[in-house]
Amino acid sequence: MMPHGSEQAVAGAVCAAVFIAAPSSGQGKTTVTAALARMLRDQGKVVRVFKTGPDYLDPQVLAQASGQPVEPLDLWMAGEAWCRQRLHEAALVADLILVEGAMGLYDGEPSSADLAARFGLPLVIVMDVKGMAQTAAALVTGLAGFRDDIHVAGLIANACASSRHRELIEAALPERIPLLAAMPRDPGLALPERHLGLVQAEEIREDLETRFEAGARALESEPLAEALLHLPGVEFAPGPLDTTLPPELQDALRGRVIGVARDAAFSFIYQANLDLLVRMGAELCFFSPLNDAHLPSCDALWLPGGYPELHGARLAANQSLADDIRHFLAADRPILAECGGMLYCLETLTDHADQTHRMLGLIPGRGWMRGRNGCQGMQTVELPEGDIRGHAHHRSVTEGTPDPIGHGRRQRHPAPGEAIYRQRRLTATYLHLFFPDNPAAVARLLRGDRVMDLPAEELPACN
Repeated sequence: MMPHGSEQAVAGAVCAAVFIAAPSSGQGKTTVTAALARMLRDQGKVVRVFKTGPDYLDPQVLAQASGQPVEPLDLWMAGEAWCRQRLHEAALVADLILVEGAMGLYDGEPSSADLAARFGLPLVIVMDVKGMAQTAAALVTGLAGFRDDIHVAGLIANACASSRHRELIEAALPERIPLLAAMPRDPGLALPERHLGLVQAEEIREDLETRFEAGARALESEPLAEALLHLPGVEFAPGPLDTTLPPELQDALRGRVIGVARDAAFSFIYQANLDLLVRMGAELCFFSPLNDAHLPSCDALWLPGGYPELHGARLAANQSLADDIRHFLAADRPILAECGGMLYCLETLTDHADQTHRMLGLIPGRGWMRGRNGCQGMQTVELPEGDIRGHAHHRSVTEGTPDPIGHGRRQRHPAPGEAIYRQRRLTATYLHLFFPDNPAAVARLLRGDRVMDLPAEELPACN
Protein backbone atom coordinates (compact mmCIF):
# COMPACT_ATOMS: atom_id res chain seq x y z
CA MET A 1 0.00 0.00 0.00
CA MET A 2 1.30 3.44 -0.84
CA PRO A 3 2.17 5.55 2.19
CA HIS A 4 -0.05 8.45 3.09
CA GLY A 5 1.17 11.67 1.53
CA SER A 6 2.99 10.12 -1.43
CA GLU A 7 2.45 11.60 -4.88
CA GLN A 8 0.67 8.47 -6.07
CA ALA A 9 -1.61 8.46 -3.03
CA VAL A 10 -3.05 11.90 -3.85
CA ALA A 11 -3.95 10.93 -7.42
CA GLY A 12 -7.15 9.11 -8.28
CA ALA A 13 -6.99 5.33 -8.53
CA VAL A 14 -9.13 3.25 -10.89
CA CYS A 15 -10.11 -0.29 -9.92
CA ALA A 16 -12.84 -2.80 -10.73
CA ALA A 17 -15.31 -2.73 -7.87
CA VAL A 18 -18.73 -4.08 -6.99
CA PHE A 19 -21.19 -3.78 -4.13
CA ILE A 20 -22.76 -7.10 -3.00
CA ALA A 21 -26.27 -6.34 -1.72
CA ALA A 22 -29.51 -8.21 -1.05
CA PRO A 23 -33.24 -7.67 -0.51
CA SER A 24 -32.85 -8.49 3.21
CA SER A 25 -30.61 -10.08 5.79
CA GLY A 26 -30.15 -13.84 5.60
CA GLN A 27 -29.87 -14.05 1.81
CA GLY A 28 -26.28 -15.35 1.80
CA LYS A 29 -24.29 -12.17 1.08
CA THR A 30 -21.32 -13.16 3.22
CA THR A 31 -21.27 -16.73 1.91
CA VAL A 32 -21.22 -15.50 -1.69
CA THR A 33 -18.73 -12.70 -1.03
CA ALA A 34 -16.35 -15.11 0.73
CA ALA A 35 -16.62 -17.69 -2.06
CA LEU A 36 -15.96 -15.06 -4.72
CA ALA A 37 -13.01 -13.64 -2.82
CA ARG A 38 -11.50 -17.10 -2.35
CA MET A 39 -11.98 -18.03 -6.01
CA LEU A 40 -10.20 -14.89 -7.19
CA ARG A 41 -7.47 -15.30 -4.59
CA ASP A 42 -6.89 -18.84 -5.85
CA GLN A 43 -6.49 -17.33 -9.32
CA GLY A 44 -3.74 -15.02 -8.05
CA LYS A 45 -5.88 -11.89 -7.86
CA VAL A 46 -5.65 -9.33 -5.06
CA VAL A 47 -9.14 -8.82 -3.67
CA ARG A 48 -9.82 -6.16 -1.07
CA VAL A 49 -13.09 -6.62 0.77
CA PHE A 50 -15.01 -4.10 2.86
CA LYS A 51 -18.09 -4.63 5.02
CA THR A 52 -20.85 -2.04 5.26
CA GLY A 53 -21.69 -0.80 8.72
CA PRO A 54 -20.40 -1.77 12.15
CA ASP A 55 -19.48 -5.45 12.09
CA TYR A 56 -16.78 -7.58 13.71
CA LEU A 57 -17.72 -11.12 12.71
CA ASP A 58 -18.19 -10.90 8.94
CA PRO A 59 -14.83 -9.11 8.49
CA GLN A 60 -13.04 -11.94 10.31
CA VAL A 61 -14.48 -14.46 7.87
CA LEU A 62 -13.91 -12.29 4.80
CA ALA A 63 -10.31 -11.59 5.80
CA GLN A 64 -9.60 -15.31 5.97
CA ALA A 65 -11.30 -15.88 2.61
CA SER A 66 -9.47 -13.06 0.81
CA GLY A 67 -6.13 -13.14 2.60
CA GLN A 68 -6.38 -9.35 2.99
CA PRO A 69 -7.47 -7.06 5.83
CA VAL A 70 -11.17 -6.17 5.91
CA GLU A 71 -12.45 -2.87 7.28
CA PRO A 72 -15.94 -1.45 7.90
CA LEU A 73 -17.37 1.31 5.74
CA ASP A 74 -20.00 3.38 7.50
CA LEU A 75 -20.96 6.86 6.35
CA TRP A 76 -22.33 7.86 9.76
CA MET A 77 -19.91 6.25 12.20
CA ALA A 78 -16.67 6.66 10.26
CA GLY A 79 -17.63 9.47 7.89
CA GLU A 80 -17.42 9.85 4.13
CA ALA A 81 -13.82 11.11 4.13
CA TRP A 82 -12.58 8.09 6.10
CA CYS A 83 -14.46 5.66 3.83
CA ARG A 84 -13.21 7.40 0.68
CA GLN A 85 -9.61 7.25 1.89
CA ARG A 86 -9.82 3.52 2.64
CA LEU A 87 -11.34 2.76 -0.77
CA HIS A 88 -8.67 4.83 -2.50
CA GLU A 89 -5.87 3.01 -0.68
CA ALA A 90 -7.40 -0.36 -1.59
CA ALA A 91 -7.74 0.66 -5.24
CA LEU A 92 -3.99 1.28 -5.43
CA VAL A 93 -3.22 -2.39 -4.77
CA ALA A 94 -6.30 -4.46 -5.69
CA ASP A 95 -7.49 -6.19 -8.84
CA LEU A 96 -11.05 -6.04 -7.49
CA ILE A 97 -12.77 -4.31 -4.58
CA LEU A 98 -15.77 -6.05 -3.04
CA VAL A 99 -18.06 -4.20 -0.64
CA GLU A 100 -20.55 -6.39 1.20
CA GLY A 101 -23.75 -4.62 2.20
CA ALA A 102 -25.75 -4.88 5.42
CA MET A 103 -29.41 -5.82 5.87
CA GLY A 104 -31.53 -5.07 2.80
CA LEU A 105 -30.36 -2.76 0.04
CA TYR A 106 -32.49 0.19 1.15
CA ASP A 107 -32.60 -0.47 4.89
CA GLY A 108 -31.13 1.97 7.38
CA GLU A 109 -30.00 5.58 7.23
CA PRO A 110 -27.53 5.65 5.59
CA SER A 111 -28.37 2.48 3.65
CA SER A 112 -26.28 0.19 1.50
CA ALA A 113 -27.78 1.95 -1.52
CA ASP A 114 -26.60 5.29 -0.13
CA LEU A 115 -23.04 4.00 0.18
CA ALA A 116 -23.06 2.46 -3.31
CA ALA A 117 -24.44 5.66 -4.82
CA ARG A 118 -21.98 7.88 -2.97
CA PHE A 119 -18.97 6.07 -4.44
CA GLY A 120 -20.43 5.03 -7.79
CA LEU A 121 -20.24 1.29 -7.07
CA PRO A 122 -22.21 -1.04 -9.36
CA LEU A 123 -24.45 -3.43 -7.45
CA VAL A 124 -24.84 -7.19 -7.65
CA ILE A 125 -27.91 -8.51 -5.86
CA VAL A 126 -27.65 -11.79 -3.93
CA MET A 127 -31.04 -13.42 -3.45
CA ASP A 128 -32.06 -16.67 -1.79
CA VAL A 129 -34.35 -18.08 -4.48
CA LYS A 130 -35.72 -21.03 -2.53
CA GLY A 131 -39.45 -21.26 -3.20
CA MET A 132 -39.49 -18.84 -6.14
CA ALA A 133 -38.43 -18.60 -9.76
CA GLN A 134 -39.78 -15.78 -11.96
CA THR A 135 -40.60 -13.83 -8.81
CA ALA A 136 -36.87 -13.49 -8.17
CA ALA A 137 -36.62 -11.62 -11.47
CA ALA A 138 -39.50 -9.37 -10.47
CA LEU A 139 -37.90 -8.57 -7.11
CA VAL A 140 -34.47 -7.71 -8.49
CA THR A 141 -36.07 -5.61 -11.22
CA GLY A 142 -37.97 -3.68 -8.57
CA LEU A 143 -34.83 -3.15 -6.50
CA ALA A 144 -32.98 -1.89 -9.55
CA GLY A 145 -35.68 0.60 -10.43
CA PHE A 146 -36.44 1.95 -6.97
CA ARG A 147 -33.78 4.68 -7.27
CA ASP A 148 -32.19 6.22 -10.32
CA ASP A 149 -28.80 6.90 -8.73
CA ILE A 150 -27.75 3.23 -8.51
CA HIS A 151 -26.83 0.64 -11.14
CA VAL A 152 -27.59 -3.06 -10.68
CA ALA A 153 -25.10 -5.05 -12.76
CA GLY A 154 -26.60 -8.49 -12.18
CA LEU A 155 -28.13 -11.13 -9.94
CA ILE A 156 -26.61 -14.03 -8.02
CA ALA A 157 -29.26 -16.66 -7.33
CA ASN A 158 -28.38 -18.31 -4.03
CA ALA A 159 -29.76 -21.70 -2.94
CA CYS A 160 -30.71 -22.58 -6.50
CA ALA A 161 -32.26 -26.07 -6.63
CA SER A 162 -31.45 -27.24 -10.15
CA SER A 163 -30.45 -26.28 -13.66
CA ARG A 164 -34.13 -25.96 -14.54
CA HIS A 165 -34.65 -23.63 -11.60
CA ARG A 166 -31.80 -21.51 -12.90
CA GLU A 167 -33.26 -21.44 -16.42
CA LEU A 168 -36.63 -20.18 -15.19
CA ILE A 169 -35.02 -17.31 -13.29
CA GLU A 170 -32.64 -16.38 -16.09
CA ALA A 171 -35.37 -16.37 -18.74
CA ALA A 172 -37.50 -13.97 -16.69
CA LEU A 173 -34.72 -11.40 -16.08
CA PRO A 174 -34.58 -8.25 -18.19
CA GLU A 175 -31.59 -8.07 -20.50
CA ARG A 176 -29.99 -5.26 -18.49
CA ILE A 177 -29.80 -7.48 -15.36
CA PRO A 178 -27.97 -10.72 -16.24
CA LEU A 179 -27.82 -13.79 -14.05
CA LEU A 180 -24.16 -13.81 -13.06
CA ALA A 181 -24.15 -16.99 -10.99
CA ALA A 182 -26.35 -19.59 -9.35
CA MET A 183 -25.07 -20.99 -6.07
CA PRO A 184 -26.42 -24.49 -5.38
CA ARG A 185 -28.64 -25.25 -2.41
CA ASP A 186 -25.96 -26.90 -0.29
CA PRO A 187 -25.69 -26.67 3.53
CA GLY A 188 -21.94 -27.28 3.14
CA LEU A 189 -21.54 -23.82 1.61
CA ALA A 190 -23.36 -21.83 4.30
CA LEU A 191 -21.35 -20.17 7.06
CA PRO A 192 -22.02 -21.28 10.67
CA GLU A 193 -23.96 -18.83 12.87
CA ARG A 194 -24.77 -18.21 16.52
CA HIS A 195 -26.73 -15.60 18.50
CA LEU A 196 -24.82 -12.46 17.43
CA GLY A 197 -24.13 -13.55 13.86
CA LEU A 198 -21.43 -15.71 12.32
CA VAL A 199 -19.20 -17.91 14.43
CA GLN A 200 -15.79 -16.28 14.90
CA ALA A 201 -13.33 -17.28 12.21
CA GLU A 202 -10.56 -18.30 14.61
CA GLU A 203 -12.83 -20.90 16.20
CA ILE A 204 -13.55 -22.78 12.95
CA ARG A 205 -10.67 -21.99 10.60
CA GLU A 206 -10.40 -25.44 9.05
CA ASP A 207 -14.14 -25.75 8.59
CA LEU A 208 -14.21 -22.33 6.92
CA GLU A 209 -11.43 -23.34 4.56
CA THR A 210 -13.51 -26.29 3.41
CA ARG A 211 -16.55 -24.06 2.85
CA PHE A 212 -14.54 -21.36 1.06
CA GLU A 213 -13.04 -23.83 -1.36
CA ALA A 214 -16.40 -25.49 -1.99
CA GLY A 215 -17.95 -22.10 -2.67
CA ALA A 216 -15.10 -21.14 -4.99
CA ARG A 217 -15.55 -24.36 -6.97
CA ALA A 218 -19.28 -23.70 -7.25
CA LEU A 219 -18.52 -20.34 -8.89
CA GLU A 220 -15.69 -21.43 -11.20
CA SER A 221 -17.96 -22.31 -14.12
CA GLU A 222 -20.07 -19.16 -13.73
CA PRO A 223 -19.59 -15.89 -15.66
CA LEU A 224 -19.44 -13.95 -12.40
CA ALA A 225 -15.70 -13.36 -11.93
CA GLU A 226 -15.02 -12.44 -15.54
CA ALA A 227 -18.01 -10.10 -15.60
CA LEU A 228 -16.92 -8.29 -12.44
CA LEU A 229 -13.27 -7.95 -13.43
CA HIS A 230 -14.33 -6.46 -16.78
CA LEU A 231 -16.78 -3.93 -15.39
CA PRO A 232 -15.77 -0.34 -16.15
CA GLY A 233 -13.28 0.63 -13.46
CA VAL A 234 -14.45 2.90 -10.66
CA GLU A 235 -12.28 5.93 -9.96
CA PHE A 236 -11.54 6.42 -6.29
CA ALA A 237 -10.28 9.86 -5.39
CA PRO A 238 -8.39 10.24 -2.14
CA GLY A 239 -10.58 11.44 0.69
CA PRO A 240 -10.37 15.04 1.85
CA LEU A 241 -8.86 13.63 4.98
CA ASP A 242 -5.76 14.85 6.75
CA THR A 243 -4.30 11.53 7.80
CA THR A 244 -1.56 13.24 9.81
CA LEU A 245 -2.63 13.72 13.40
CA PRO A 246 -2.16 17.24 14.77
CA PRO A 247 1.02 17.64 16.86
CA GLU A 248 -0.84 17.57 20.17
CA LEU A 249 -2.26 14.13 19.33
CA GLN A 250 0.81 12.54 17.74
CA ASP A 251 2.30 12.09 21.21
CA ALA A 252 -0.96 11.96 23.16
CA LEU A 253 -0.25 8.39 24.31
CA ARG A 254 3.52 8.39 23.90
CA GLY A 255 5.22 6.19 26.46
CA ARG A 256 1.97 4.56 27.53
CA VAL A 257 1.29 0.85 27.23
CA ILE A 258 -2.33 -0.07 26.51
CA GLY A 259 -3.29 -3.58 27.55
CA VAL A 260 -5.86 -4.98 25.10
CA ALA A 261 -7.85 -8.11 25.94
CA ARG A 262 -7.93 -10.31 22.86
CA ASP A 263 -8.96 -13.96 22.68
CA ALA A 264 -12.06 -16.04 21.87
CA ALA A 265 -14.03 -14.20 24.58
CA PHE A 266 -12.94 -10.67 23.60
CA SER A 267 -12.38 -10.11 19.91
CA PHE A 268 -14.71 -7.32 18.74
CA ILE A 269 -11.90 -4.95 17.81
CA TYR A 270 -11.70 -2.57 14.88
CA GLN A 271 -8.22 -2.56 13.37
CA ALA A 272 -8.74 1.17 12.85
CA ASN A 273 -8.94 1.57 16.63
CA LEU A 274 -5.64 -0.24 17.15
CA ASP A 275 -3.99 1.73 14.36
CA LEU A 276 -5.08 5.02 15.91
CA LEU A 277 -3.67 4.13 19.33
CA VAL A 278 -0.31 3.32 17.72
CA ARG A 279 -0.38 6.56 15.72
CA MET A 280 -0.88 8.45 18.98
CA GLY A 281 2.29 6.85 20.33
CA ALA A 282 0.87 4.01 22.41
CA GLU A 283 2.46 0.60 22.70
CA LEU A 284 -0.12 -2.18 22.52
CA CYS A 285 0.16 -5.24 24.72
CA PHE A 286 -2.37 -8.01 24.06
CA PHE A 287 -3.41 -10.42 26.78
CA SER A 288 -5.97 -13.20 27.19
CA PRO A 289 -8.41 -13.20 30.12
CA LEU A 290 -9.02 -16.85 29.26
CA ASN A 291 -5.44 -18.04 29.28
CA ASP A 292 -3.06 -15.60 30.98
CA ALA A 293 -2.52 -15.96 34.70
CA HIS A 294 -1.49 -12.34 35.17
CA LEU A 295 -2.02 -8.94 33.65
CA PRO A 296 0.91 -7.56 31.65
CA SER A 297 2.57 -4.36 32.82
CA CYS A 298 0.50 -1.54 31.31
CA ASP A 299 -0.87 1.94 31.93
CA ALA A 300 -4.45 1.47 30.69
CA LEU A 301 -6.76 -1.41 29.81
CA TRP A 302 -9.21 -1.90 26.97
CA LEU A 303 -11.71 -4.74 27.47
CA PRO A 304 -13.54 -4.94 24.11
CA GLY A 305 -16.70 -6.80 23.26
CA GLY A 306 -16.95 -10.44 22.34
CA TYR A 307 -18.49 -13.61 23.74
CA PRO A 308 -17.76 -13.79 27.49
CA GLU A 309 -21.08 -15.64 27.90
CA LEU A 310 -19.59 -18.60 25.99
CA HIS A 311 -16.59 -18.77 28.30
CA GLY A 312 -18.05 -17.83 31.68
CA ALA A 313 -16.64 -20.79 33.59
CA ARG A 314 -13.09 -20.23 32.33
CA LEU A 315 -13.23 -16.50 33.01
CA ALA A 316 -14.52 -17.16 36.53
CA ALA A 317 -11.79 -19.72 37.16
CA ASN A 318 -8.98 -17.33 36.24
CA GLN A 319 -8.98 -15.55 39.58
CA SER A 320 -5.32 -14.53 39.49
CA LEU A 321 -5.91 -12.38 36.42
CA ALA A 322 -9.20 -11.11 37.86
CA ASP A 323 -7.37 -10.00 41.01
CA ASP A 324 -4.79 -8.18 38.88
CA ILE A 325 -7.55 -6.24 37.09
CA ARG A 326 -9.22 -5.36 40.40
CA HIS A 327 -5.95 -4.04 41.77
CA PHE A 328 -5.39 -2.17 38.50
CA LEU A 329 -8.62 -0.23 39.01
CA ALA A 330 -7.93 0.30 42.70
CA ALA A 331 -4.62 1.91 41.67
CA ASP A 332 -6.63 4.55 39.76
CA ARG A 333 -5.57 3.46 36.30
CA PRO A 334 -8.00 3.81 33.38
CA ILE A 335 -10.08 0.97 31.96
CA LEU A 336 -12.44 1.08 28.98
CA ALA A 337 -14.95 -1.79 28.91
CA GLU A 338 -17.27 -2.25 25.91
CA CYS A 339 -20.29 -4.57 25.75
CA GLY A 340 -18.82 -8.02 26.52
CA GLY A 341 -16.03 -6.25 28.38
CA MET A 342 -18.67 -4.48 30.48
CA LEU A 343 -20.40 -7.80 31.25
CA TYR A 344 -17.01 -9.10 32.42
CA CYS A 345 -16.82 -6.15 34.83
CA LEU A 346 -20.15 -6.98 36.53
CA GLU A 347 -20.54 -9.18 39.60
CA THR A 348 -22.06 -12.15 37.75
CA LEU A 349 -22.99 -13.25 34.24
CA THR A 350 -25.66 -15.88 33.50
CA ASP A 351 -25.18 -17.68 30.19
CA HIS A 352 -27.63 -19.24 27.71
CA ALA A 353 -27.63 -22.50 29.71
CA ASP A 354 -28.80 -20.56 32.79
CA GLN A 355 -25.43 -21.09 34.49
CA THR A 356 -24.26 -18.13 36.58
CA HIS A 357 -20.56 -17.28 36.72
CA ARG A 358 -18.65 -14.91 38.95
CA MET A 359 -17.12 -12.00 37.05
CA LEU A 360 -14.78 -9.18 38.11
CA GLY A 361 -17.17 -7.28 40.36
CA LEU A 362 -15.82 -3.88 39.31
CA ILE A 363 -19.38 -2.67 38.73
CA PRO A 364 -22.31 -3.66 40.97
CA GLY A 365 -24.89 -5.61 39.04
CA ARG A 366 -25.66 -8.78 37.14
CA GLY A 367 -25.91 -9.64 33.47
CA TRP A 368 -27.71 -12.44 31.69
CA MET A 369 -28.43 -13.58 28.17
CA ARG A 370 -31.94 -13.28 26.76
CA GLY A 371 -32.12 -15.45 23.66
CA ARG A 372 -32.69 -13.95 20.23
CA ASN A 373 -34.10 -10.61 21.39
CA GLY A 374 -31.52 -7.88 21.63
CA CYS A 375 -30.57 -4.31 21.01
CA GLN A 376 -28.67 -2.77 18.15
CA GLY A 377 -28.21 0.63 16.57
CA MET A 378 -25.92 3.58 16.05
CA GLN A 379 -25.32 5.91 19.00
CA THR A 380 -22.97 8.63 20.16
CA VAL A 381 -21.29 8.08 23.52
CA GLU A 382 -21.45 11.32 25.48
CA LEU A 383 -18.48 11.35 27.87
CA PRO A 384 -16.83 14.08 29.92
CA GLU A 385 -13.80 13.50 27.68
CA GLY A 386 -15.82 14.19 24.51
CA ASP A 387 -18.39 12.58 22.23
CA ILE A 388 -17.45 9.40 20.31
CA ARG A 389 -19.63 7.65 17.76
CA GLY A 390 -20.23 3.92 17.96
CA HIS A 391 -22.90 1.27 17.96
CA ALA A 392 -24.69 -1.30 20.11
CA HIS A 393 -25.35 -4.94 19.29
CA HIS A 394 -26.10 -7.30 22.16
CA ARG A 395 -28.44 -10.04 23.36
CA SER A 396 -28.12 -9.51 27.09
CA VAL A 397 -29.56 -7.32 29.85
CA THR A 398 -28.27 -6.07 33.19
CA GLU A 399 -29.87 -5.33 36.55
CA GLY A 400 -28.71 -3.88 39.84
CA THR A 401 -26.23 -1.55 38.17
CA PRO A 402 -25.43 1.89 39.62
CA ASP A 403 -26.81 5.13 38.23
CA PRO A 404 -25.10 5.88 34.92
CA ILE A 405 -23.27 9.12 34.26
CA GLY A 406 -25.21 9.42 31.03
CA HIS A 407 -26.64 7.59 28.06
CA GLY A 408 -25.76 7.17 24.42
CA ARG A 409 -27.47 9.56 22.01
CA ARG A 410 -29.33 7.58 19.37
CA GLN A 411 -28.74 8.41 15.73
CA ARG A 412 -32.36 9.20 14.88
CA HIS A 413 -34.50 8.56 17.96
CA PRO A 414 -35.07 10.80 21.00
CA ALA A 415 -35.18 7.98 23.58
CA PRO A 416 -32.04 7.59 25.74
CA GLY A 417 -29.55 5.08 24.39
CA GLU A 418 -27.23 2.70 26.23
CA ALA A 419 -26.19 3.54 29.78
CA ILE A 420 -22.63 4.74 30.43
CA TYR A 421 -21.09 3.80 33.78
CA ARG A 422 -18.11 5.36 35.51
CA GLN A 423 -16.43 3.77 38.53
CA ARG A 424 -13.24 5.68 39.33
CA ARG A 425 -11.31 5.43 36.07
CA LEU A 426 -13.39 2.58 34.70
CA THR A 427 -15.71 3.60 31.85
CA ALA A 428 -18.17 0.89 30.84
CA THR A 429 -21.02 0.75 28.35
CA TYR A 430 -22.74 -1.62 25.95
CA LEU A 431 -21.59 0.64 23.12
CA HIS A 432 -18.64 -0.23 20.88
CA LEU A 433 -16.65 2.93 20.14
CA PHE A 434 -15.09 3.90 16.82
CA PHE A 435 -11.91 5.62 18.02
CA PRO A 436 -11.07 7.60 14.85
CA ASP A 437 -14.28 9.60 15.29
CA ASN A 438 -12.68 11.58 18.14
CA PRO A 439 -9.01 10.73 18.76
CA ALA A 440 -8.62 13.48 21.38
CA ALA A 441 -11.45 12.06 23.50
CA VAL A 442 -9.98 8.55 23.25
CA ALA A 443 -6.59 9.85 24.37
CA ARG A 444 -8.14 11.61 27.37
CA LEU A 445 -10.12 8.50 28.25
CA LEU A 446 -7.12 6.16 28.19
CA ARG A 447 -4.96 8.65 30.09
CA GLY A 448 -7.68 9.09 32.71
CA ASP A 449 -7.48 12.87 32.30
CA ARG A 450 -11.06 13.72 33.22
CA VAL A 451 -12.84 11.43 35.65
CA MET A 452 -15.74 11.47 38.05
CA ASP A 453 -14.22 9.72 41.03
CA LEU A 454 -16.16 7.69 43.54
CA PRO A 455 -14.97 7.65 47.14
CA ALA A 456 -12.42 4.94 47.74
CA GLU A 457 -14.77 3.08 50.09
CA GLU A 458 -17.22 2.58 47.23
CA LEU A 459 -14.68 0.70 45.12
CA PRO A 460 -15.14 -3.08 44.86
CA ALA A 461 -12.94 -5.00 47.21
CA CYS A 462 -9.78 -6.55 45.78
CA ASN A 463 -10.05 -10.19 46.74
